[in-house]
Amino acid sequence: MLRSSPAPPWCLLPSTVGEYLSVDVEADGPIPGPYSLLSLGAAVAGRQDADGFTAADPTRQTFYRELRPISDGFVPEALAVSGLDRARLVEEGLEPALALAQFTRWVREVSGDAQPVMCGYPASYDWTFLYWYLIRFTGESPFGHSGCLDMKTLYAAKAGLPLRAVAKRTMPAHLLPRRPHTHHALDDAVEQAELLANLMAWPGPGTPR
Repeated sequence: MLRSSPAPPWCLLPSTVGEYLSVDVEADGPIPGPYSLLSLGAAVAGRQDADGFTAADPTRQTFYRELRPISDGFVPEALAVSGLDRARLVEEGLEPALALAQFTRWVREVSGDAQPVMCGYPASYDWTFLYWYLIRFTGESPFGHSGCLDMKTLYAAKAGLPLRAVAKRTMPAHLLPRRPHTHHALDDAVEQAELLANLMAWPGPGTPR
């Protein structure tokens, strides 16, 4: 089990425990509203408390839904990445309000008394769609307005690199997930949970593994 070093006591609020949830979305365009969130996958990546980060088995507690599109617009190249059949989702996809309500309930169930944190690589695209959909269709976010962690930024900070110099191909091989990146939202959420665990346990460059 991967575990990071304990945090200094002065940097933790009382009783603050974070439940880290790896989240991946597949969408048919660059922004929500004009374009649609088509699938949503999530996996419990681990928990952080005053003793550090403890990785979870990301295949044990997972969430996956496919959603009905909310507009007619889509970018063919974006749709092709996901491999999803948009016409099928128009007929069979879950209504966004139901899918996001189910997701919110799942987040609260797996987080228990901990504060949920959405994690992504990079988080910006996934968070944009996820937060917009949560507010638009449920009126609230279980992550609040800022409860997200970007793994790309986490690596840049630990490696001492400029953010724009970071890509997975620049990372040490031992940090990379063993699972493939398939562009299936659940597969990629599980894969990214493995990356998060490796990053949280990594002390930085020039140190023993």
